[in-house]
Amino acid sequence: MEKSIYEYSETVVTATEFKSNLGKFLEDAIDKKETSITKNGKKIARLVPYIQDFTGYLLAEESAQYHSKTVSYQEFLDISSGVEARMEYINGEIIMQSSPNSFHQDAVGNLHVTLKTYLKGKKCKVFLAPFDVTLYKEGIKDPDVIQPDLLVACDTDTAINEKGRYSGVPALVIEVLSPSTRSRDMVDKLNTFMRAGCTEYWIVDIDHTRVMQYCFADREIDIYEIYSKSDCFKSRSLAGLEVCVEDIFEG
Repeated sequence: MEKSIYEYSETVVTATEFKSNLGKFLEDAIDKKETSITKNGKKIARLVPYIQDFTGYLLAEESAQYHSKTVSYQEFLDISSGVEARMEYINGEIIMQSSPNSFHQDAVGNLHVTLKTYLKGKKCKVFLAPFDVTLYKEGIKDPDVIQPDLLVACDTDTAINEKGRYSGVPALVIEVLSPSTRSRDMVDKLNTFMRAGCTEYWIVDIDHTRVMQYCFADREIDIYEIYSKSDCFKSRSLAGLEVCVEDIFEG
């Protein structure tokens, strides 16, 4: 069988060998070969091929020899360019997005109508997924690129570039939990929104018919509330916005 041009293999060398044969190992990287460098018998660094397209990423991820799932921000931009598949970039890892179910769509649709009605005549805008938001966490060079189910942005005058890409700080972000995203929405994305300076994050839990509201101050959790089906609650960042949990889950 012909070897795929994207098939990755690994070579393990000592730091001394690596220094003495740097040119060879750079050529190996061009040929899709990975080099792990050891010192005193322990792996300390890795030289990996630069991934330029989506096919290369998928095949590299599947390869048993390719140990690192992380890619650089520039690699993510190259890989995602011109690809229809929905993907996010969180903590250096590309996350593929699956299609939501009907319950998820009901909740997102109901919230979108509520927010659209509330924002009529106001400066802020509501956006629906798939819509990329590029978020820079304090102290970290490369951003995360996330597609929240819903976000409200009040800085579109300055945070949307000529290509329509948004890289501001949303006033409100909303994620509706799915089985495949539950852990990530409640941990990784919570951390990203908080450290990027967002002011409010709602997590809509379909399984338990509830909403978790996080409000941030100085990039830390300031207020955390859980609302059940019989509750109504107010936004802390959008004055005058009140939502009843039961309305979110109307079919």
